[in-house]
Amino acid sequence: MINQRPIKSRPFPSSSSSLISTSASSASVSSLPPSSSLIHKSDQTISKMGRRSILKPTLATILLIFALYALFNTSIYPHTDKTLPTQTRFQVPQKAVPIYMYDLPRKFTYGVIDSYTLARGGTPNEDVTKISFPGNQHAAEWHLFSDLNNPKRSGSYVTRVSDPAKAELFYVPFFSSLSLVANPNRGGAGFRETYNDEETQESLMEWLEKQLYWKRNNGWDHVFICQDPNALYKVVDRVKNGVLLVSDFGRLGRDQASLVKDVILPYSHRINSYKGEIGVENRKSLMFFMGNRYRKEGGKIRDLLFQILESEKDVIIKHGAQSRESRRMATQGMHTSKFCLHPAGDTPSACRLFDAIVSLCVPVIISDYIELPFEDVIDYRKIAVFVDTSSAIKPGYLVKLLRGVKKDRIIEFQRELKKVQHYFEYDERDGTVKEIWRQVSLKLPLIKLMINRDNRLVKRQLMEPDCSCICSNQTGIHTSL
Repeated sequence: MINQRPIKSRPFPSSSSSLISTSASSASVSSLPPSSSLIHKSDQTISKMGRRSILKPTLATILLIFALYALFNTSIYPHTDKTLPTQTRFQVPQKAVPIYMYDLPRKFTYGVIDSYTLARGGTPNEDVTKISFPGNQHAAEWHLFSDLNNPKRSGSYVTRVSDPAKAELFYVPFFSSLSLVANPNRGGAGFRETYNDEETQESLMEWLEKQLYWKRNNGWDHVFICQDPNALYKVVDRVKNGVLLVSDFGRLGRDQASLVKDVILPYSHRINSYKGEIGVENRKSLMFFMGNRYRKEGGKIRDLLFQILESEKDVIIKHGAQSRESRRMATQGMHTSKFCLHPAGDTPSACRLFDAIVSLCVPVIISDYIELPFEDVIDYRKIAVFVDTSSAIKPGYLVKLLRGVKKDRIIEFQRELKKVQHYFEYDERDGTVKEIWRQVSLKLPLIKLMINRDNRLVKRQLMEPDCSCICSNQTGIHTSL
């Protein structure tokens, strides 16, 4: 209970008491009106005093409520960009966070591209100004590296500093996802060992663990990109204190990654963005999907969906791997369909979700444990349809659900997709890269907390992983229509 102490009654002023007493004693010898008048005045006095006693705590309560509201609606980043649509307003830091990018040995950056090129019979380019990153869905590592190397960059939420002593964050620009696939036939027929990803990971850590600023704070203020679900798998336990830039948590343990510590990134879209107007006139197909039919783990649902959907006349669902021709067909299919299917792959997320978003094709997400990028500024219920797995595999359920969506609702989805489309464009000045750095900058208070906390804790081995923060989605999703 809030307050169990008895409330003490206040004694009335003596003047009021004497007035009441006088009026009461004179009532027997004089007419009633004067006495009644005095009593009425004293009642008014008492009433006013009562109102004052109630008013003071009431005003105090109101002021307290306003103070609490201001406190909980003001962060250390109080500025909000109010020029943006409601869907995209967000908090921004008062000033750019200083970040130091390590000048890694070449073998961890451009050297990975060289090895990738050599493994495919090409010739490496020694001129770094003419090197291009091999096009793939994990190109975020190249975009962030290029951004920090751009001498003309401006308007970012992080600013690159050349003196590590002035930095609050440290970026490790290892091309971890490209390193993972540098050998095209890892262990397969005709395999030739031209590059070893595991050895490169170990070599990176040997180099990094000698650095003063890594040792100073046990890696808490370091930022790593490992967008492929298997990137850095050999050394992830040695870098898990840092901020990990990932596509999802599908292959990471609960003591290795979380929404509080890390940042979810979108894949680079592989198909051309839709440049036309919103509308359904040119979108004749109900739903489109093109991708591998057979996947592992949560992706096993794909085969079940194929069986259910491949006979539906207004649904296009095709088995196909990534290729130039398949991307051309996928572009055509997504640009001419109302909905685009996004089932789980080997991990909860896949690049087709972001292909669909830039195509203004309403994503239908069937992935119970998916985590999504930039959810503090994007309400995905406004741009996508979520269907839980158990419902989606019921024959007839999915197509009936989507055929019931009215034209106006589809157009509203498309309008919302248009508003957030820039968040998924890595090449735009105010696009994905800028938003990634904003997300990273927001981790700084937690990083400082963890550094200070780590300095006072006794190190001990736990029998179970310590998940002392918000873990990744382990509960599933709600169907949203």
